[in-house]
Amino acid sequence: MSTHKREIQGVVVKQSGDKTVSVLVTRQVIHPRYHKMVKRFKKYLIHDEKNELNVGDTVVAIECRPLSKTKSFRLKTIVATGVK
Repeated sequence: MSTHKREIQGVVVKQSGDKTVSVLVTRQVIHPRYHKMVKRFKKYLIHDEKNELNVGDTVVAIECRPLSKTKSFRLKTIVATGVK
């Protein structure tokens, strides 16, 4: 059994209820046919215990046990705060 936890980095796009934010993670992959860099996006729900995140913040989240049906990541660090 592996003890390695996935870490994701993304931008907070929405406050999704109490102690929960929605984070947009962007990654770049090479298109299989056209061999160009293409952006791929995915949203994750992140557990924010202290309600300290705002829209626009860049965060790092770490995988944890499932906290709800769709929430399996918790906040690790805040990399940068959004522009106010």
